[in-house]
Amino acid sequence: MAYQDFREFLAALEKEGQLLTVNEEVKPESDLGAAARAASNLGDKSPALLFNNIYGYHNARIAMNVIGSWPNHAMMLGMPKDTPVKEQFFEFAKRYDQFPMPVKREETAPFHENEIITEDINLFDILPLFRINQGDGGYYLDKACVISRDLEDPDNFGKQNVGIYRMQVKGKDRLGIQPVPQHDIAIHLRQAEERGINLPVTIALGCEPVITTAASTPLLYDQSEYEMAGAIQGEPYRIVKSKLSDLDVPWGAEVVLEGEIIAGEREYEGPFGEFTGHYSGGRSMPIIKIKRVYHRNNPIFEHLYLGMPWTECDYMIGINTCVPLYQQLKEAYPNEIVAVNAMYTHGLIAIVSTKTRYGGFAKAVGMRALTTPHGLGYCKMVIVVDEDVDPFNLPQVMWALSTKMHPKHDAVIIPDLSVLPLDPGSNPSGITHKMILDATTPVAPETRGHYSQPLDSPLTTKEWEQKLMDLMNK
Repeated sequence: MAYQDFREFLAALEKEGQLLTVNEEVKPESDLGAAARAASNLGDKSPALLFNNIYGYHNARIAMNVIGSWPNHAMMLGMPKDTPVKEQFFEFAKRYDQFPMPVKREETAPFHENEIITEDINLFDILPLFRINQGDGGYYLDKACVISRDLEDPDNFGKQNVGIYRMQVKGKDRLGIQPVPQHDIAIHLRQAEERGINLPVTIALGCEPVITTAASTPLLYDQSEYEMAGAIQGEPYRIVKSKLSDLDVPWGAEVVLEGEIIAGEREYEGPFGEFTGHYSGGRSMPIIKIKRVYHRNNPIFEHLYLGMPWTECDYMIGINTCVPLYQQLKEAYPNEIVAVNAMYTHGLIAIVSTKTRYGGFAKAVGMRALTTPHGLGYCKMVIVVDEDVDPFNLPQVMWALSTKMHPKHDAVIIPDLSVLPLDPGSNPSGITHKMILDATTPVAPETRGHYSQPLDSPLTTKEWEQKLMDLMNK
């Protein structure tokens, strides 16, 4: 099913017991970050959190951990909350194949209820701001959809980008943004600065999770996140035009900021606790000047906790990182690729299940994974396993590594490849060695090892699995 806006999704979570409302007074620091971290620590079925009483703010409401569990992720897809992860993966892949889904354009949106113009903008008054982690260098917007457009091909709808980028509040109408070189907005900014002009951007906060999921999916450069959001939800995604630019905005957003990235201007940004489980340090980054703000009456603000996995970030960028890699590998090897698990640290590690044609084939699959669009900036390690090994079942993967992978023959290291600068192990920042681990059964002309007598499960094991599940569900 398609959720019309953020509030409708929260209501659906509440109905299914997956939203916990906190009405007692909480302090922005450190209660909010601590509560979101604690929710993640409770396991992979934890609820979303809605705080209605924030110390120091009038009527502020903050939602966190919104899709920070597999039940909530399943509900984002319109599936039963108890849907297993592997089933969610294949359903996501099925819907991914329905891309592109045409969008539905609207003339007005609920966020047009309130408008604040340039001279009256003060983000410290408008937004309930707090540090997510105690070592953050300031207040951040970390789950906002940032919209920008290709300046060399402005009429190409697919080259309008919707991405999620961390933004530090630098002043009452200024944000610092980190456009990682591997991401589309960095291309748009380069185009603008080569022309000596500012880059228009629109920022949407408090969106229904299908668009934040699409915005954090490693799509190809000319694939529209809005058309992918429609494919994921099974019906056209609703958008509305920005008033100050020609950019398209999620119709259901709670808050919208319009502005532009100032050409050639940089300020120190960071540090910030990242999805790698480490602080990223500080760097000189571009600045956004905010010119207009819109918001719904009594808006609900959304924040994302990031830290040592797993947190909501990992659920948000888990399956939707797996599926593009899966599809791109299947384009190269349509009859061999079975499944891809790239859920860990945004795909810095990827596990690929494949059939093997001949000796050395699995290593070629690993090389192809490294050269996919996402693999170029991530995929620091690729583990390749046989078709009968479930890449989502880590005990099976560990078994394959421990019994099939020979350190002398099956560990391939490629030096000095690109990786996102946020990888704390890269040195210099953005450069790393990468590794392929071949944990498949050797086939001719590779003849090493003794794998001719695999131990199969008893013949009626599948039938007994179903029988036992039926008994457990009575």
